[in-house]
Amino acid sequence: MNIKISFPDGSIQEFPKGITPLEIAQGISKGLAKEALCAQFNDTAVDMIRPLEEDGSILFYKFSDEKGKNVYWHSSSHILAQAVKRLFPDVKIAFGPAIEQGFYYDFDKEIPFTEDDLGRIEEEMQRIIDENFYFERKVLSREEALELFDSLGEIYKIKRINDLPEDEALSIYVLGDFVDLCRGPHLQSTNKVKYFKLLKFSGAYWLGDEKNKMLQRIYGISFPTQKELDEHLKKLEEAEKRDHRKIGKELDLFGFYENVGAGLVHWHPKGGVMRDVIEDFWKKEHYKAGYQIVYTPHIGKSILWETSGHLDFYKDSMYAPMKIDEIDYYIKPMNCPFHIMIYKSKLHSYRELPIKYAELGTVYRYERSGALHGLMRVRGFTQDDAHIMCTPGQLVSEVVKLLDFSLFFLRSFGFNRYDIFLSTQPDHYVGEDIDWERATESLKEALEISGLEYKVDSGEGVFYGPKIDIKIKDALDRSWQCTTIQFDFNLPERFDMTYIGEDNEAHRPYMIHRALLGSIERFFGVLIEHYAGNFPVWLAPVQVQVIPISEHQIDYAKGILQALRDANIRTDIDVQDEKVGYKIREAEKQKIPYMIVVGKKEIENNNISVRKHLKGNLGTTDLKDFISSVTQEIQNKTIADTD
Repeated sequence: MNIKISFPDGSIQEFPKGITPLEIAQGISKGLAKEALCAQFNDTAVDMIRPLEEDGSILFYKFSDEKGKNVYWHSSSHILAQAVKRLFPDVKIAFGPAIEQGFYYDFDKEIPFTEDDLGRIEEEMQRIIDENFYFERKVLSREEALELFDSLGEIYKIKRINDLPEDEALSIYVLGDFVDLCRGPHLQSTNKVKYFKLLKFSGAYWLGDEKNKMLQRIYGISFPTQKELDEHLKKLEEAEKRDHRKIGKELDLFGFYENVGAGLVHWHPKGGVMRDVIEDFWKKEHYKAGYQIVYTPHIGKSILWETSGHLDFYKDSMYAPMKIDEIDYYIKPMNCPFHIMIYKSKLHSYRELPIKYAELGTVYRYERSGALHGLMRVRGFTQDDAHIMCTPGQLVSEVVKLLDFSLFFLRSFGFNRYDIFLSTQPDHYVGEDIDWERATESLKEALEISGLEYKVDSGEGVFYGPKIDIKIKDALDRSWQCTTIQFDFNLPERFDMTYIGEDNEAHRPYMIHRALLGSIERFFGVLIEHYAGNFPVWLAPVQVQVIPISEHQIDYAKGILQALRDANIRTDIDVQDEKVGYKIREAEKQKIPYMIVVGKKEIENNNISVRKHLKGNLGTTDLKDFISSVTQEIQNKTIADTD
């Protein structure tokens, strides 16, 4: 019996039932068969040696693809776990996923791992790779899986099984004498992993909950070539130097305080200046683009969150309610229900649409302590949020405008490299299939009109609609999720949103959720690491430092200070009783773009000596010319070097 397989180019071929993706790839080319790490069959990621039993479409993923990397790194985590079990048989295994850059595995080990242990584990991993075990997938009943892991004493696997829906099929992967509970997919065999390095170990609570037992987490990375591994390790060294938490402290930009609470950011004066610059730019451009800026409360009645559905599907990320007049109120995790209330405050005609509400709205979401990470993962943050209500016929044109607007913003901050993803219907969703198809095609049409290259991320849409995500690349070639454009079938229906159409009848508007920068806090952290704190002049908290050589030049220096401030250039003065070399070094440490050094000669010639951060002495010039030059640099948002 044959099955029909369709390919990305639209062609369809017949194959014997039970054929594997590997066999199909071998029929296409030896190169594809060698490089393909997994396949996607009918929107499900599968092993290359998984028998195909029905008609469907197929895609192949290599290491250069995100899903290919995930499979490579997830398989590497299993090799890590097998090595640990060989060396430390009493250790209990927990979870071992692929992450954005590599993989980790959590272990229950009474005595913490040491640096020497990491070396031994690496040696054992290499032996497992050389032994070339196949990743053998088996499907078990719930009872069989519980019995297996009970016999192995793997208590965390038993807990995981008990947390899964009773009707969910369970699969295990076998590597020689090692067994793990896993959905997969995986590589064909262990010798596909060529070059790897264990990076560090740390503590991690089971399920990220500080109420649970502390486990031992080992992080690692792996690549198909030594060159890729070496380059990655160099980037890790550079990333450590650029860590926004370290630079943020050195430049006095922000802080966290135990007496206030974890994950709650305090913007210090210099960080506050930068945030103000970012927000001022954001507001001006939104007004120019036809948005209406709104402000909404930080709390709302429970009925609001019941209507929106957040109390059904998002409650674990919301903080506990507070009683006001015997009614439950919740602190907001989202801004969208409030924007809908503004929309519903009056009747709207099709002539008014699209209506665009934008807000720099602070929201609060519960994050486990173990997941918090500087500005990148916090509990209170400000979204650069907007919601667009439009007619079905306006959807494509509005998304085209959004894409252009998004890229304008990202480029303004110096991000010119990015990947774009179109995420399609997930397994669990609301709305009708026909509506999903129309919405997805509309987003696809908008991308094609914009002439943008994109990848389809099958099944990764949100439950309420398909979406477009833009992931920027920073100076170290790391990807950061920023812009998201999400279509929503859910909230317009839940809140009974309408507009009066040309036929004088009520119609349901289309709704687009949109964030350009993601959150101000996280984006600020990305900016710090991208520029290593060497911000372009328009963003720098202090743009110019005036440095008098001695106390005899202080009055002249203060005149320069005032002239620069009058020109709206953010300027400070260093009047410490220190040598000029010390003052220059301090300004360099604070990464101030320009320094004006004034001494006896500058006063005599009525000019200034200019130094540029990381460049050194630029010579003497007239103050007015300097002000004109810096003002132009600020207005043009000239981008600083990121190396």
